[in-house]
Amino acid sequence: MFQPDYRNLVDCARNKEAARLPLYEHNVSFEKIGEIMNADMMSLYQGDEKDIHEFFRVYSRFFKEYGYDAVTFEICIGEAMPGSGALGDCRVTPVIQSEEDFRNYPWEEVPEYYFEKFGKYFRALRDEMPEGMKAVGGVGNGIFECVQELTGYQNLCYMSVDEEEMYQGLFRKVGETNQKIWKRFMKEYGDIYCVLRFGDDLGYKSNTLLSTDDIRQLILPEYKPIVDLVHSYGKPFLLHSCGRIFSVMEDLISWVGIDAKHSNEDQIAPFSVWVEKYGDRIGNFGGIDVDVVCNYTKPELKEYILDVIAKSRNHGGFAIGTGNSIPSYVPTDNYLNMIEIVREYRGDF
Repeated sequence: MFQPDYRNLVDCARNKEAARLPLYEHNVSFEKIGEIMNADMMSLYQGDEKDIHEFFRVYSRFFKEYGYDAVTFEICIGEAMPGSGALGDCRVTPVIQSEEDFRNYPWEEVPEYYFEKFGKYFRALRDEMPEGMKAVGGVGNGIFECVQELTGYQNLCYMSVDEEEMYQGLFRKVGETNQKIWKRFMKEYGDIYCVLRFGDDLGYKSNTLLSTDDIRQLILPEYKPIVDLVHSYGKPFLLHSCGRIFSVMEDLISWVGIDAKHSNEDQIAPFSVWVEKYGDRIGNFGGIDVDVVCNYTKPELKEYILDVIAKSRNHGGFAIGTGNSIPSYVPTDNYLNMIEIVREYRGDF
């Protein structure tokens, strides 16, 4: 019988090769887990207290039964920000478009609303955590994503030129708000987690989404207090960021102090590039391009995965899984093939 041990994931995040190579996913869609576990996960998640506990019983059992050492779970700050939604849907009218909008936004209410709305989920997660496991994740959304929730990306770019003072103030105010949430979260729920993280997609295929200077001056200074807070609890911090962000990786490692990084896409750079560049300093999580999982046959996928593992050995700590996540469109058999190949490699069965 597989016995999970969250310390394997902690070792990877601290840049040590673990005794057993951990599986890791940034997220697995509730729909996908429900299909595999034969449960209506979304109805349970949106139900009463009993339903929520049943959700986490099934949810945690999925990760245990399929060979994970930790349960991945986060709730994004954007879901608690009044008027948010412009990050994920360009049709949403941004709630902040002017200086007046910025001044009148209910910043002080966001932390309280976050815990009032979501505390029940973290408490249920604690109650249903399987023996030998802890969670990885925590407070989702980084600084850049939270700003975009309120402004949208295109409008934010206009602000950087037309409303420079407000543009800079948005990052400071979001940083201040997010730090308040993180401080309370670590105090109340930090014990549930072995590795803390947020996702903040700073780049796309060929570059960063904002200038390197803006990321260094406006975003990273808001990261650092959160990473320092996580470290003060003796926990490692994992950054998930999509895109070509090589221009700010040195700042993230040497100044912000991230312990590990997740997200890779072969058309940007194969996983081997990340481990060769940074494996002597931080843990690297991911490795398997989502497109590969969706489209390769099982023999092709096995060859690909074993090649990724071989090229990652002796380059510090690493955990294996997709370079992004498992959304509902990923074919279930292909996802399970990936898990089976990794578990066969490490001798689970």
